[in-house]
Amino acid sequence: MKEQKTPERVRKSSNLTAILLCGAGVGLNMLLSILTTALDLPLYLDTVGTIIASILGGYLPGVIVGFTTNLLRSIIEPAAIYYGVMNVLVALVAAFFAERGLHQKPGGIVGMLAVFSLIGGVFGMLIPWLREGISFETESLAGILYETLHTGPELSYLLSALITNLPDKAISLLIALSLIRLIPARYRGLFRLHMWVEDPGFMEEACGEMKVRRVSLRIKTLLVAVVSLTAVALMSAILSVNVFRKMTITEHTRLAVGAAELAAGVVHGDMVDTYLKEQGHSEDYIETREMLGKILASSPEISRLYVYRPEPAGFRVIFDIDTQERAALKIGAMLPVETGFQTHYEELLSGGEIEPFFSDHGPGYLLTAAKPVYDERGRFVCYAIADVDMEKLARDSRSFLTEMVLVFLGFFLLLCTFTIWLTDQNLVIPINSLVRCMDRLARTSDSQKTMDEDVKMFRRLGIHTGDELENLYLSASSMTKNQAEQLRSIRHLSESTANMQDGLIITMADLVESRDSDTGAHVQKISAYVKIIVEGLKRKEYYGGKITPKFMSDVVRSAPLHDIGKINIPDSILNKPGKLTEEEFEIMKTHAAAGKQIIENAISKIKADDYLKEARNMAAYHHERWDGKGYPEGIHGEVIPLSARIMAVADVFDALTSDSVYKPAFPLEKALQIMEEGKGTQFDPKCLEAFLDSMPEVMVVLRKYNQGM
Repeated sequence: MKEQKTPERVRKSSNLTAILLCGAGVGLNMLLSILTTALDLPLYLDTVGTIIASILGGYLPGVIVGFTTNLLRSIIEPAAIYYGVMNVLVALVAAFFAERGLHQKPGGIVGMLAVFSLIGGVFGMLIPWLREGISFETESLAGILYETLHTGPELSYLLSALITNLPDKAISLLIALSLIRLIPARYRGLFRLHMWVEDPGFMEEACGEMKVRRVSLRIKTLLVAVVSLTAVALMSAILSVNVFRKMTITEHTRLAVGAAELAAGVVHGDMVDTYLKEQGHSEDYIETREMLGKILASSPEISRLYVYRPEPAGFRVIFDIDTQERAALKIGAMLPVETGFQTHYEELLSGGEIEPFFSDHGPGYLLTAAKPVYDERGRFVCYAIADVDMEKLARDSRSFLTEMVLVFLGFFLLLCTFTIWLTDQNLVIPINSLVRCMDRLARTSDSQKTMDEDVKMFRRLGIHTGDELENLYLSASSMTKNQAEQLRSIRHLSESTANMQDGLIITMADLVESRDSDTGAHVQKISAYVKIIVEGLKRKEYYGGKITPKFMSDVVRSAPLHDIGKINIPDSILNKPGKLTEEEFEIMKTHAAAGKQIIENAISKIKADDYLKEARNMAAYHHERWDGKGYPEGIHGEVIPLSARIMAVADVFDALTSDSVYKPAFPLEKALQIMEEGKGTQFDPKCLEAFLDSMPEVMVVLRKYNQGM
């Protein structure tokens, strides 16, 4: 015999395959990435495993594969970590499409490809732009688009990224879908992660998304996670950027001071006047200038290195070593005191040591360090000044912040996905399962079998979260079991009471019918015919709003009392062998009103259920006719209570097919002919139709009680 897998084994097996799927997805991504690099292909193919994991395993496995891939790639290629957010977004999009079955439809596949390309294109442009700024060669695709379409550099770069990402994502998606098709369809559902023991099939059947008033528990939990992570990330980013700026400024200050000190050591203080007099044409001046140029070239952070002598009228230029972006100033030129130096100019004139300061005396925002140059007698001659371009600091800070945000976004999406999955597994799905099962129990039918099945279904949930929720489930499970047992006991008691009531009704009817020598199991046959008719009406969906289970039960149970009024009819009339006189027939007709009065008295005294009200209707009106020519009140059509119209058909048919003191039983064919003739005149057409269409059941009753039929 094949061993039956328990929900626990199903869950463990599914989790194992999910873990293997994640490992295989990462391995496939790494393998294809290395292969494309080795073959120098213009492709990445590092999302194939991510797409497969997302389609087969869902959001969490896909995100894990996507982020882990870039995390491992960053060991070899550090910049790969910043592109992890792209892989994570691809995972989320693939899982979103797969969850709705769109990955199996041509339109869905095209949509996935479009979104994948957009993600790759946008982030492929934004990440380099924010980290390093936009720059491209004329021969590149971006350069060609820039020259051809005359678009801005940003748009050209974006279009270039979109175009180059399209074939990569198309091939990646094609490979992923092809590999998935190789897996038999019956095994594709075994790659989901689960935390509680219920098997996925029953979980999805019994625990679908519940409607909530405003915001679901999943959204609330996600909001808490998002707000918390964002707040922590924001504070971390602010602190990190501030620390980065302080460290960078400290490093740049040290660099500027070092460059200024080196320059001050190179310049001969005793030769400054000679340099000015000869206008820089001496060999010593040229050698010194070359040495200053080497100092400037030794550090890309130093944007300018110059030697000035402060004078009351301004700065006298001695050396001016600058980058190629600005022409060097001629020796001996007099420069006005720029804004950045004005607050320090008195100190500069005195030749004292000054602390590095920020200034804007050149292109951009600068960090300036100045070191005095002395002659051999120790007299102040000039300053060697180094400028560090702080615009680079701003660019570095922006690049640092961008890298932080990109890495955080990858982790953020991973944590949000994990939070949603954890919330679903430990809260949303178990709670929805619990609510759905309790709601089903609350709306269960009167059938004890159905209730027992619902209780078993409730216990099959098997919520094992190991916390207060599991305690709630165990308590609810125990409560529902006890409730089912209590209802079982109540039903037994109710059934016993109903049986006793039915027994009393039959006894009362038998007491009445025993006075009539011609009844011949009339009570039993009438009840059987009434049941056949009312079930036929329900089957045909006639009088749908009226034919309820309660009505059907009441009519069948109270049918034996329809002739209870005959207790008031004298035996001489009730059992007269010949035809009744007009006076005798008038007395016989009073049994309908008498029956109504007897049952109304019973209703008023015992506050009976509705079934006695239907008994009253049948006793009072079962001799009324559809055309209004009946008695005792001469009402017609649907004014006659439905139970009485049903009884009219059953009563007449039994009278026609049963022997009496004044006539023998009619043959079945003759009886049915007489019944047909009364359609629409004596009988409700629908009630008669339901009866005549149920002749197989009618024949069973006839054979049971009428010998020879």
